[in-house]
Amino acid sequence: MAKHPESGSVRTAGDDAENGKLSPADLLVRTFNDLRDELISTLLYVLGHKEDAQDAAQDAFVKCWGARAQVHKVLNLRAWIFRVAFNTAKDLQRSAWKRRSRSLVGGEYTMVGKEPAAAAVLEHKESLERLRVAIHGLREEEKEVFLLRQNGDLTYEQIAELRHCPVGTIKTQMRSALEKLRKVLV
Repeated sequence: MAKHPESGSVRTAGDDAENGKLSPADLLVRTFNDLRDELISTLLYVLGHKEDAQDAAQDAFVKCWGARAQVHKVLNLRAWIFRVAFNTAKDLQRSAWKRRSRSLVGGEYTMVGKEPAAAAVLEHKESLERLRVAIHGLREEEKEVFLLRQNGDLTYEQIAELRHCPVGTIKTQMRSALEKLRKVLV
């Protein structure tokens, strides 16, 4: 959400569409494109493979597109898109086709800048892999809260609203996730 420059009031996702600046479809496409890389990165942690994350993001867009006429009613378009994507990823995990066993991979998703020392690159890859494995080891609700907070950049209140549970529960799940991750990564 952003503030209107003139009034300082909070703008909801549908304000641009209602004010005639963007159609609901254009607003959805623009917001989804802005979130795409971040969304795929988050889904990668949930699903474990880049191709699955890209498939889930694409399926999520199709689902969002199907509801584009309702975009003006959505209070937090970013949070709504992340929720649809998480639900799509969960559906993908449950599907019989995707139940096949896969090993975790990490090196191909590591971003390396301006050729640092080989030891530093290896250490960074190992750290990312430990983090990925640790995140996969979290309970589903802890994983979801952690990823929505860290990668989705949502507030605890927004996550609680998405998950239909009290803010205190979300904070407890986040604290539990962080404790478990610290134990694995230290």
